[in-house]
Formats: sequence, C-alpha cells, structure tokens
Amino acid sequence: MPYQKAKVYHDGSHYIAMPPENFPRRKRRYKPKPKKEETPDSPKAKFETAYTESQSLPKRERKKFIAEKLKDTFHDKEKTAAFIESNIERKKNNSAKRRVRLMRKVYLQSWNFFVTFTFSDELHTEETFKEKLRNTLKHMVARKGWKYIGVWERSPEKQRLHFHGIFYIPDNAMIGELVEVKDYSTKQHRVQTTFQNTHFQKYFGRNDFKELCRQEDIMQSVRYLLKYIEKSNERLVYGGKLPTYFVSDILDDDIICPYGVDGRKAILFDNFTCIDEGCIVGQASEEVIKQMPKCN
Repeated sequence: MPYQKAKVYHDGSHYIAMPPENFPRRKRRYKPKPKKEETPDSPKAKFETAYTESQSLPKRERKKFIAEKLKDTFHDKEKTAAFIESNIERKKNNSAKRRVRLMRKVYLQSWNFFVTFTFSDELHTEETFKEKLRNTLKHMVARKGWKYIGVWERSPEKQRLHFHGIFYIPDNAMIGELVEVKDYSTKQHRVQTTFQNTHFQKYFGRNDFKELCRQEDIMQSVRYLLKYIEKSNERLVYGGKLPTYFVSDILDDDIICPYGVDGRKAILFDNFTCIDEGCIVGQASEEVIKQMPKCN
C-alpha cells in the first residue's frame, strides 16, 4: 500500500490524493507574533479601501485609481507602484486560495437548493435582518442538519441587501412550506414563477428557493456566488460541517499517475477503493465517502 491516510478531494474531473508524507506539517518553534491592528491611515488600510472602490471600474483603470488614492502615502512613484503591485498580487493569491477551498468543499457535499433572501424594510433594519437571518440559519444547521455556503450582496440599482447561497436541506428538514408564487421580474421584464418558503416569508420577507437537480445547476450557482465575492470583495459564509477532504488509504492499483508540482499528488481512478484504518469500506461513491473520516 503506497499511501496511508491520504487526503482526497475531487477537482471536478478526478479524485486527487495528497499523501501526508509529501505534505509534512511545519512545526512552529515559536509563537507567531500577534497581528498589528491596521489604522485607517495605514498604507494597507488605504489600499484595501481603494481596492474595494476600484472594483466598479474597468480593469485597465483600477491601478490608476488606486495609485491616485495612495499618491500622498509614499511620496515616491516607484515605491507606490511596487506597493500596489505586491498587494494586488496578494489579493489575487488569496482569491485563488479561497476559490480552490470553496470548490473542494462543494464537490465533497450534496446540494439541493439555491436560495435567495431579500431584505425587507417593512420587517427589519439591515442590522436586524443580518443578525436574525444568521441566527435562524445557525439553528437550522444545529437542529435540522442544514448546510450552506453563501454571500451577502447588494442589488446594482436599488442597493437592496440580499443573501444568496447554495443549501443542503435533508429530507423532512424543511421548515414552513414551499409555495409557488407568480410575480413580475423587473430584471427579466416578464412574469416568473418562484417557490417561496412561508416561514421565511413571514419573518424575513421575499425569498426564493430554486431546486438544484443537476450538477450543472450546482456549478452555475457556485459561479454566481464567485461573481459576487470577486465583484464586491465579500467573504463567503459557511454553515454546517463542510470538510475539504476525506481520508483514505490508497492502493497502488488505484493510482493513474503522479500529479501536481514535483508529482507529490496522485490522480486516482473514479472507482478507487476507499480504505479506513486498514478496512475496506467500498468503491468511491457518495454513500461510501459519507462513511469516510473527514478533515480540512
């Protein structure tokens, strides 16, 4: 058996194994220094503000906009340009890491709804809307086994607050009832049919529950979330147990070929044998993977 307790994830095409011996954890010999609190006048804080504001501009104009905002920070064009380049690269790297982490979590779970909750000023302030919706979803996770990945977003024209997310709601775990509603879509300029939840309608207002029946529906929904976090720099909100990997011993016959930088990973056959603590659980499938130990 070439690998024991390898971390395994799905990249959308294949299962990929990460042997622990090829990815050793670094042992910290000292405690990391506490992070310095950024003041509003610090170069990094100014960059973050300018970077967020620049997202509404065409890409070719963003650097110029940020440079204009930071022109009095360094009093040197070369230092300003170098600072902007390094921080834009930092933002790109962090975004790529978040995207990879998101996709690995998505492929390891089942999803059955794309849900949108819309702020209603008749029922809440924006603060109470956020607070009470978070609290309600927290209870659904703890009591009903819900899972979700979502993002806060404002509509382009009216700037009305929304929460979009992909959800896994187990059978018989839905609260309220899903009711078919026909209304006029100002965005699409036509009558549309949606399904709204009576419980969330009562306590939060407008909501839309769209069933995800195909893998392509799930991927389209994930791309929708990514569009908003890239546009607004918002962070994703996770709810429930959403591991990134499952853990399995890997047989030599289940490896197609080495993969990644220096071949430290391995591409596996789709029906590879899942083994936990030396015991064969079965060939890789949704039901078998549910039984395997998970980790992040």
